[in-house]
Formats: sequence, structure tokens, C-alpha cells
Amino acid sequence: MLVLYQRGDYFEGGDLGYDSYADQTRALRATFRRVAHNLVRSGLAGGDLLDVGCGYGLLLDQARGAFRSLAGTELSDEAAAQARRRGLDVVTGGLDALPGDRTFDCIVCAHVIEHVYDPRSFVATLRERLRPGGSVVIATPDMGSAWRRSLRSRWPSFKVPEHVLYFDRRTLARLLDEGGFDDVREFPYPHAFPLALIADKVGLGALGRRSGRLRSVSVWLPATTLALSARRPAADP
Repeated sequence: MLVLYQRGDYFEGGDLGYDSYADQTRALRATFRRVAHNLVRSGLAGGDLLDVGCGYGLLLDQARGAFRSLAGTELSDEAAAQARRRGLDVVTGGLDALPGDRTFDCIVCAHVIEHVYDPRSFVATLRERLRPGGSVVIATPDMGSAWRRSLRSRWPSFKVPEHVLYFDRRTLARLLDEGGFDDVREFPYPHAFPLALIADKVGLGALGRRSGRLRSVSVWLPATTLALSARRPAADP
């Protein structure tokens, strides 16, 4: 399955992945601007940040100045190259592509864990990459949301074969708790979407394609993303 995310068209118009990540840039920048602001407000900023699965590096770009250093991992070499062109420290690959002794004060893992076949092992690796007392933020589509309940089988996050796991607040919190984290709490993660993308997801894609203006309009949809922060205990060896 790793090959899927390494494909050159995964972010831009393939049969799987994003219709166009670039077309969502305005909305994603707005989203990540607020996420970066909330990292500061939650007391998680100031140290060394790692963004796992960072795409084009838009979150890292918005977090400039809030952290001592910024780094990212990305499976797609083309997306990682886009991030590097922004002057960001991004490696192609997963967490194992980082130097073995490199650790961080804060790790953000947004819309990645739903793609992971072995979440317990993945969370354990995130924990190993955190310094004692460091924090992780995991964000994922909210299986317990009103959107999923109302849309049922039409929920856009039912994406086969990309999304293999789904979490609500209880199951994600349990994963973190069993993974050796403490201080598990909700993290505010508002999300903006291009109006054209929303039109497409509700079956009005032709309207979005006819009107280029809809691609430039961002709409905030509440409670689409579940995000939790958790801390590696400071007493850890």
C-alpha cells in the first residue's frame, strides 16, 4: 500500500488520493494557520516540531516562528520536494527515514493514522520520537461525528482502499492511553474546505467545475476532524 502514497498523481488528480491538493491550498493554509495558533495557545509550541505526512509542508509553513525548528516526513517524493522548495526540512519516507537519534518536543500527525494498518506500533514509534514531556497531536476524520451519522454510507471519509481504520474520541483516546501517553485531551482542529469540494461531495460537482469562483471560497465546517493531544510522561527514561 505504500506505493499508493508514493505515486506521482496521488496529490494531483489520480484515481485515488486528492482531486487536487493544490486547488485546496487556500483552505488548507487557513486550516493550518488556526492549527498553528492552537498549538501556541495550548502551550505545545516553542520547541522542535515534526509534522508526519506533511504533504506540501503547508502546516510547517504556517508554524514558522512558533517553534525552534521545523521538520517533516512525507512518503511522496514529489510532495516532499514541494515542501523542500519552501525551504523546509522534509525527508522522503516515514519516521524511519529520520536519523535514529532525532527526537522532538511536539509531533503533529494529521489525517495519517486512518491509513495505518498497525496503529499500536505506529503510536509506539511516535512516542519513541518524542522527548520525555513532549506532546503528540493526532487528527483524523471523526467516526463519531454528526456528519458521519447523517451522511451514513455517503460520508466522504469512507475512502477505500486508502482509509483502513476509523476512530471516535473514545477509541483514539484509548489508543493513546494504551500507548503509554498521559494527559490525553481534545485539541481544537477547525477545518476549512473549498466550496467547490463541498459541492462535489454532496453530488453537485458539475456546479463546482463550472464555477472557478467556488474553488477560491473557503467554508469552515465544524466537527469534521477529531484531534487529541497527549503527552509522553516527563519521568520516562
